[in-house]
Amino acid sequence: MHTAYLIVTVAAAAWVGFSAVSMFARAKWVVEPITEYGVPRSWWNLLGTAKAAGAVGLLAGLFWPPIGIAAAIGLVLYFTGALITVARARSYAHLPFPVLYLAPVVASLALLP
Repeated sequence: MHTAYLIVTVAAAAWVGFSAVSMFARAKWVVEPITEYGVPRSWWNLLGTAKAAGAVGLLAGLFWPPIGIAAAIGLVLYFTGALITVARARSYAHLPFPVLYLAPVVASLALLP
């Protein structure tokens, strides 16, 4: 296993996992923007669960790559959807935030051995 892949994947999983925990904890810095974007409150637990599952899947992919690939693809779709949601809400100043989560996931996928 390549060292870069291992480091990037663990970091991406930790970062996405942090995002999931922040969603579940209803952190003010998460809740206020997604409310402004028009994301229904009933979706918040599902979105947090999707992120948590993606983070666990990235880590599981270290042992069985097909799971990691599926998790990374799912997270790429998730954060692409987040970018679209932010853009549709015209909160252009917030566009970098989903990219901060998307970039390490894409890097993990690109570094697959």
